Amino acid sequence: MKNLKKTALVTGANKGIGKAIAIKLIEQGIKVIGTSTTKYGVQVINTYLKKNGFGLILDLKDTHSISEKIKEIYKKECSIDILINNAGAKSDKLLINMSNEAWEDIIKINLTSIFYTSKAVIRSMIKKKEGRIITISSIIGYTGNKGQINYSSAKAGLIGFHKTLALEVASKGITVNIIAPGLIQTEFIKDLNIFQYKNYLSKIPMKRLGTVEEIADAVIFLSSKKASYITGQTLHINGGMYM
Repeated sequence: MKNLKKTALVTGANKGIGKAIAIKLIEQGIKVIGTSTTKYGVQVINTYLKKNGFGLILDLKDTHSISEKIKEIYKKECSIDILINNAGAKSDKLLINMSNEAWEDIIKINLTSIFYTSKAVIRSMIKKKEGRIITISSIIGYTGNKGQINYSSAKAGLIGFHKTLALEVASKGITVNIIAPGLIQTEFIKDLNIFQYKNYLSKIPMKRLGTVEEIADAVIFLSSKKASYITGQTLHINGGMYM
């Protein structure tokens, strides 16, 4: 009997939101291929995945290598049914002090790489007339933030990308959506000092940070059949910080 178990590709699955997503997917009986930029990260992924998938190195800054890596996955007879674009990076400076490299690298990782990962899996999804593409964006793509002009530009660019791709593949049974977290308890906020932390917290009506599990739960919903009529949308998860 043919194995009908679904497979998800989760970028940045060695820690934080990506790891939480991968674990939740496994609990749903979905095989996971997780990526990291380092060998250590891949070891972490393989340790918690056990026999439920595998990890591999993927450098999203090297955009032209992405399609080749995904071809390798298909050669292993793994069909990518769910694409979770989770990995991201930031390099904060005011525009006047930002280097050209910091601009280009963050745009590559947070925006351009999504073009390459999506393009690499879309033909297979169209052929099967089924698929899910879910990208973890950020509240910053909608509000902007001083010192993050590269990051906010990349995240804002995802909105147009996902709306357009959703239109292009809607008739093929493929949904394309964004999840935009607010302030989540991850290493992304580790550089905040106490004053910055309290300032952000004062802007959250729920008066707490979100958890990685809350983001992962939303991914599980959007990747399920229950969300089969939802596409081209952004699900904001921010405790009321942005509405």
